[in-house]
Amino acid sequence: MTKARLLRLSVVLVSIFMILLIIVYWDNVGTAHFYLHTSFSRPRSPGAIAAGEDWEALPDVDEFLAKLLSSSLKQNSSIPRKTEQLLVQGSNKPVLSNLEENVRGYDWSTHKDRNSLDQEKLQVERQRTLREFCANSSFTFPTKERSFDDIPNYELNHLIVDDRHGVIYCYVPKVACTNWKRVMIVLSESLLDQGVPYRNPLDIPREHVHNTSTHLTFNKFWRRYGKFSRHLMKIKLKKYTKFLFVRDPFVRLISAFRSKFELENEEFYRRFAIPMLKLYSNHTNLPTSVSEAFGAGLKVSFSDFIQYLLDPRTEKMAPFNEHWRQIYRLCHPCQIDYDFIGKLETLDEDAAYLLQLLKVDRLLRFPPSYRNRTASSWEDNWFAKIPLAWRQQLYKLYEADFVLFGYPKPENLLKD
Repeated sequence: MTKARLLRLSVVLVSIFMILLIIVYWDNVGTAHFYLHTSFSRPRSPGAIAAGEDWEALPDVDEFLAKLLSSSLKQNSSIPRKTEQLLVQGSNKPVLSNLEENVRGYDWSTHKDRNSLDQEKLQVERQRTLREFCANSSFTFPTKERSFDDIPNYELNHLIVDDRHGVIYCYVPKVACTNWKRVMIVLSESLLDQGVPYRNPLDIPREHVHNTSTHLTFNKFWRRYGKFSRHLMKIKLKKYTKFLFVRDPFVRLISAFRSKFELENEEFYRRFAIPMLKLYSNHTNLPTSVSEAFGAGLKVSFSDFIQYLLDPRTEKMAPFNEHWRQIYRLCHPCQIDYDFIGKLETLDEDAAYLLQLLKVDRLLRFPPSYRNRTASSWEDNWFAKIPLAWRQQLYKLYEADFVLFGYPKPENLLKD
């Protein structure tokens, strides 16, 4: 009799333990909310390279997780969500609380004169280009051949996850990432204003947008889920809609230089400008603050910046800062099969189409884009004083971004 009681007690204790384990692992961030209706149903080409592409037969633990999450989805699908009852109207004016946004200059026109793009065909072409070069053995670049499992966790910090709508966004600095992060905050309801989730992206202050604690990223999975991390990542990469926005690599570099070194930025002055001025401009006894340096006319030149990027010592000391790190190193496009590739050059059209595909266009609209003053036509002027050999080396450094995302080779900059 005693043995039977002990057996029943053991079964009860084990059941309670399993329930607590599931709560700890899943309930904290709402991982069970797999809103699969947002995933694109498009044909996969035989040459596609994707994380979890051959997942017809999931490993046992993955199959268990997938079934558990699917079961939870059915139970939660009838829960009304406040955000889906609202049509968010954009602000009539920009909130210019930051000098950088003043310098950029917002463009609040509707661009009705633009020709409408055939977005579906455009996406097919962008994805085809990416997949072809990822599969092309004659085109090589660092990290291309590694698998998703080989990517260190700290390199996955740019993948922001929204479990409410089944969306993964890889953010690229200097490619409208501030506003896309704002959109992700609104969708995930991860930030409250006086106890209520933000509804309008532009209401979210910049300092909150770029606070790493605001977003759930793949890098954080390690701390939350331990050994289940990679399994969860692969399931979400297979089921969720994944997108990124890219930009002409050289124009992105010019934009990064302008915002981080032409404006008074204390952090970038101390971390990057002081070493550049010492190494490439032979300055000594530099001021400790950026305001003093600017007052004395001590600024990093574009030539200093290019030398810094090409200097082999730079990468030996630390990886490139995210503002000028190559996109393929931030978002791993040959390891992750992105469903949508947007471009800053067609931001308005791409953003509207993406929100429609995600079925969230009734919840919000993408903030009106600023007409960035760093135009591609400026490349000739910016690179005029940069030696030809440097320009050629710089292209090789960013060649993968040009090729993978379909940007033409800037022949006029690479020849005498």
